[in-house]
Amino acid sequence: MVIVGIILLIVGVSLFFVQQHQKQKVFSIKSARSVTAAELTETAGLVAEEIGGGSWRDYVKLWGEVVADAPLRSEHKQEACVYYTSKIERDYETFEITRDADGNPKSSRVRKTETVSNNRQSIPFWLRDRSGMVRIEPDGADIETIEIMNEFRREKRGDTLGYRYRESILPVGRNVLIVGAVSDLTGEVTVLKPTQPQHKYIISFKDEESLAASVSRNAQATFYGMVSCLGVGGLLIVIDLLT
Repeated sequence: MVIVGIILLIVGVSLFFVQQHQKQKVFSIKSARSVTAAELTETAGLVAEEIGGGSWRDYVKLWGEVVADAPLRSEHKQEACVYYTSKIERDYETFEITRDADGNPKSSRVRKTETVSNNRQSIPFWLRDRSGMVRIEPDGADIETIEIMNEFRREKRGDTLGYRYRESILPVGRNVLIVGAVSDLTGEVTVLKPTQPQHKYIISFKDEESLAASVSRNAQATFYGMVSCLGVGGLLIVIDLLT
């Protein structure tokens, strides 16, 4: 009983940090300044006239279409995108020795999975809204993707049963919300990962209102899970100690 209690306490502590991350994400979405691509270009120009280029920083959010001059092609489906993750897993069978209640050894066949390859790739792209375009550097962002492949290919050979291919992308042509830092440090106005840890970098298919509501619901559900795990885990430990 005490072991189960300790496990629940560990889970509860983990959920606490997950909930804090989600609360910070909601704060980031709401606190970022809503702008257009043209406003960013205009502001950067004005700041450059006053104090010189490369000095401007801001935390912003904007909505627009993903555009790329030379998009990536996903590894397996060859879909046009600016970011993809590609994973191959091998399913296989192996024998494991276990012991019954009397301590007698028992051999059983067990199905397992191992990762053969796990790749991801991204490129800078443009976000286009009605006012113009701004450059996006996606490295370090929490990127929402679309799953375009989840296929198991049976290939019986030795202990191998087959391979599962998974692929997800951020495609060109889709509208996304981007919450991140904007800077003209490189000489070109670019949205990129914030340097402040409390500011999250987000690329999502949901609009601002929908994303904030979704993350808030997740934070609330995580809170209830955290309280339950900590409460039940603590109770089990106390009962074990008393008995």
